[in-house]
Amino acid sequence: MTKSVHIIYITIMVLIVILSFSAIVYFGNSYYATSLEERFFHENHRILEPKGMWGHGLGIFGSLFMIVGVTSYMARKRYRFLSRLGLLKHWLEFHIFLCTLGPALILFHTAFKFGGLVAVSFWSMVAVFLSGIIGRFIYIQIPRTIEGRELSLNEVRDMKSDIGAIIKSSYNLDEESYNKIVESTTNASNRTGSLGEVKKVLKKNKLSKEQYNNVLKLVRNEISLNRRIDRLVIMQNMFKYWHVAHLPFALVMLIIMVIHIGVTVTFGFRWIF
Repeated sequence: MTKSVHIIYITIMVLIVILSFSAIVYFGNSYYATSLEERFFHENHRILEPKGMWGHGLGIFGSLFMIVGVTSYMARKRYRFLSRLGLLKHWLEFHIFLCTLGPALILFHTAFKFGGLVAVSFWSMVAVFLSGIIGRFIYIQIPRTIEGRELSLNEVRDMKSDIGAIIKSSYNLDEESYNKIVESTTNASNRTGSLGEVKKVLKKNKLSKEQYNNVLKLVRNEISLNRRIDRLVIMQNMFKYWHVAHLPFALVMLIIMVIHIGVTVTFGFRWIF
């Protein structure tokens, strides 16, 4: 998928969510704004209530979107043969799309009336949605390959060059200057201060402009990789804790959703079929 196609792909998904939400709000605003006690007398009550044609349909499609969104992404991660069907990051984006549109439809399916066991499923869904936003933030902080696979700590470390050996063999620096430059690359938390120190050292050694720029480029790259390593360690640990919260809420939501659907069918509630 080229960059332009990918942008179109993302834009279409965002537009679908926005237009769907806007259309439901436009059509049902007066009904949803009516108090629960008075909705029975509203002209659209029979089609927008949870068991009405539109209300029931929103619940069905919302549930399907979430189930497909969860299972398809889990299958893509688990089964290797699916790796030929697009990059993992594109599957994640599709997962986010369906698991954003699905809860929005479910919200209107409930007609903003929550109670009983279904309320547990609904608030679990809200928790899954909110934790998904946090998970997406953590996800984009972790360095990945172009295919979307998470880089291991060793893979990121392998990107590092032996900056000390390169500088020592290529540039004529005194021992003190050499040590200061090498030490500056390990101080990733203070990039500005480290670069400032390196610039002072290089000026003192009177390197040519080309040599000066080459050393700075090496130092910047080394500091950047050290910061990526530090961030990777932190984000990988956060991701482990995030799964502890995200997955149980998702399981509770899905289990109660299945129970709710089973009870609905058992008691004879049907949609258009």
